[in-house]
Amino acid sequence: MLAHEVTGSSLFSGFRALGLYSNHLPHVLRYHARHREFYVTTAVGNRFHTYNVKKLGIIAVSNALPGDISCLAADRMLVFAAVGRDVYAFARNKEIVHHYSHAHASDVHLLLVLGDTLVSADHDGLLVVWDVPTQEEYLRLTFDPATFDLSALAHPSTYLNKVLLGSSQGALQLWNLKTNKLLYTFQGWSSGVTALQQSPAVDVMGVGLSSGRILLHDIRADKTLMSFSQDWGPVTTLSFRTDGPPIMAAGGPGGHMAFWDLESRRLVTQLRHAHRSAVAGATFLPSQQLLLTNGADNALKVWVFEQEGGVARLLRSRQGHSAPPTTIRHHGNAGRDILSAGQDGTLQSFSSVHERFNKSLGHGSANKKMTKKKGLKFEEILLPPITCFSSESAREGDWDGVVALHRGEAAARTWNYQRCTMGKHRLAPFIKNKKKSFFLCNYAVDITSCGNFVLIGWSSGHLDVYNLQSGIHRGHYGNPTAHVGAVRGVCVDGLNQRVFSVGADCLLRAWRFKTRSHDDPAHPPKLDSAPSMLRLHRDSGMLALALDDLTLVVIDTETGRVVRKFLGHSGKINDLTFSPDGRWLISASMDCTIRTWDLPSGCMVDCFLCETAAVSVSLSPIGDFLSSAHVDSLGIYLWSNKSIYSLVSLRPLPADYQPVTGHGESCVTLGDEDEDQMASACWDSQEQLERHLVTMTSLPESRWRNLFNLDVVKRRNQPQQPPQRPAAAPYFLPTVSGLQPSFQTPEAPVNQVLSYYYHSWNIVTASYVAPLALLKSLGPSAVDLELRGLSPDLGSSPQPSSASQLLVAFLQMLEAMLEERRDFDLAQAYLALLLKLYLRPLSADPLAVATLQRLLGRLETIWAELRVSFDQSLCLLTYTKTALL
Repeated sequence: MLAHEVTGSSLFSGFRALGLYSNHLPHVLRYHARHREFYVTTAVGNRFHTYNVKKLGIIAVSNALPGDISCLAADRMLVFAAVGRDVYAFARNKEIVHHYSHAHASDVHLLLVLGDTLVSADHDGLLVVWDVPTQEEYLRLTFDPATFDLSALAHPSTYLNKVLLGSSQGALQLWNLKTNKLLYTFQGWSSGVTALQQSPAVDVMGVGLSSGRILLHDIRADKTLMSFSQDWGPVTTLSFRTDGPPIMAAGGPGGHMAFWDLESRRLVTQLRHAHRSAVAGATFLPSQQLLLTNGADNALKVWVFEQEGGVARLLRSRQGHSAPPTTIRHHGNAGRDILSAGQDGTLQSFSSVHERFNKSLGHGSANKKMTKKKGLKFEEILLPPITCFSSESAREGDWDGVVALHRGEAAARTWNYQRCTMGKHRLAPFIKNKKKSFFLCNYAVDITSCGNFVLIGWSSGHLDVYNLQSGIHRGHYGNPTAHVGAVRGVCVDGLNQRVFSVGADCLLRAWRFKTRSHDDPAHPPKLDSAPSMLRLHRDSGMLALALDDLTLVVIDTETGRVVRKFLGHSGKINDLTFSPDGRWLISASMDCTIRTWDLPSGCMVDCFLCETAAVSVSLSPIGDFLSSAHVDSLGIYLWSNKSIYSLVSLRPLPADYQPVTGHGESCVTLGDEDEDQMASACWDSQEQLERHLVTMTSLPESRWRNLFNLDVVKRRNQPQQPPQRPAAAPYFLPTVSGLQPSFQTPEAPVNQVLSYYYHSWNIVTASYVAPLALLKSLGPSAVDLELRGLSPDLGSSPQPSSASQLLVAFLQMLEAMLEERRDFDLAQAYLALLLKLYLRPLSADPLAVATLQRLLGRLETIWAELRVSFDQSLCLLTYTKTALL
């Protein structure tokens, strides 16, 4: 489910990933005849996603594969995904139904489906043909990568059992897979083949080369019909329009698309920056004016051609970050929207409810007016990536509610969440001494809870406050600067009374918000190292600081004292977040762990390990999900808080606790328990905790409660009608051969009249374990039959006496049970039934009477102790209910 699985967490479990749509592999288009709808499948790590083209809504997410998918293919029923040397077939877009393995010696990078035939090719030049239903291979073709390195596969239309192979040397080969014959070799064009696509015309194939040339080649006549060339590098994908106009689309590694008119043999239009990276796949929908594209920029888009001149318009899209996110924060109090800033320079919002609520705020522009000038490159007008931001939803309907700081920029920019655009204000630093030149960078930002003001800290130590509505500078803190060195963190309390800032000078300072004067306590806290960030829980007034010496410090803003200090991280602390009630502090570090600290107890209560380090974490305002962004990952991962919907028992963990390396399973999945909880789940309780305690039996009451009145129960359950004789005996009863056939009767085993209890009891060693286990396994009727079989009159004992030796042994077993104080209620039931059946024989035997007297003493002693315990408990309960407190 997830690329970052949780390991050893008792508090969080993996739920799902947000913002993952596509990677560098081409998509696969399928048509469902019964639904009359097109579906597109894209690879995302070790899973693939299926969307409907109509609305680009997510349909299914496949089960996880052992590794990342290297190529995709699909037919009408199945989706094929290659992982390493193996190929897997999925049914219903989720379940693995076939596994094709033990054929390739290197990774598979090409797949092609021809009816019930699957063709796979690896990097060593081995091409294997599989039978899809039986998973058997029936053909192998080996190519020398030095002379013919497989780079593309295609099936020419109407060419039965034929496949066209392209090589990185430029040559083409046409093979018949059924007869295993090379039909024809095309010399090529001295450039590697990167794309092969069937055109609407039979015998004509579109060939894309690494040099940028695009050829329409007649494979029957071995003749090139027309040739085009693009200046963007190798051709990554080709597609032909089939709804009327003879248009061919070609994609390049720069994210651009070119559209060629095949009748006039000229370029019709270009689609610049269709994707932020290489166009992985492009497909025209059959008989529709829609083009489906995906790219390595984590985007899936649908374009429509409805304008004159063949210009494409973006109809719908699903896109996430094209570079890993750097900062994520929940926006608003509902906890549904997550604002994310990525290294690609975009600011996006992802919804934890449904993808239709996702939206992109776009990429910041340095100067909107300059974007209209001609000859200006696309990269020159874009702002650098966002390093940190702050958002507030209180007044977002009136003016901009998001302020972002960009890498290396001296000014902060405002963004409007509702309009999904960049704001109109540029918050530049206010410097009184204009003659003094020094380079400024923004380092910290925070918006007040009312949404009217924003505070920005600079690398020079200045701390300024601005009005968000007008963008006017309203003042600064400190004289002349708030800190000596860069301001590394700033925050404002919930009532706009105090401002807290930390800097590279190892100082934590408090300021009056209105007067902008010092408000430091009499004994300010001493920090052992420079703080790298700070987070304020506005409701409780707790301030958390992450220091450069890998220490977490929690300060009470009312008293100004350090109330908690946490040690345990072995890498740089990347981010902090508080729980909504202020009880937990969650930290993420470069040691790939996410730790949860309990502030009231001052202990670490949870720690889990991720595959890669989390660079940013944020717990929702309602505490249901923890979101995290990770190194070299494009998605945002949600971890569900198990304490919301189930009882979670948390225990203190040592400060140097390190979770075990491993992978759990979703997301998505979802998470594994820690080692101690898994060990406790497999641990069985002892049968007897202490010798002085009385333990009841674990058997259900139906086994022993009605033993004394079993004859009454049987009398009530007697059938109302007599049993009827069967019409005919079943044919499968064994018969005895002879003149008159008769049914064979089973032979009676030796000593069948003896009780099973007698056979399980060892008289020599006097062991009661086996007979007691036998009685526990029997039902009430069987127990009654066994006890009745102990009668001396039935001959259950080989040498009967005045009272059967087994009766005395049974009394001794009950005495042992009472002595060990185990199965107390079961022993009472057995004793009652035994006395009911054999009271006269037992009273006439001196040995049995002596055993009964000892048994009576045991019972009286235990009942006396229980009576005292019962009386004490009842007295305490009565006092608790009646006393006036």
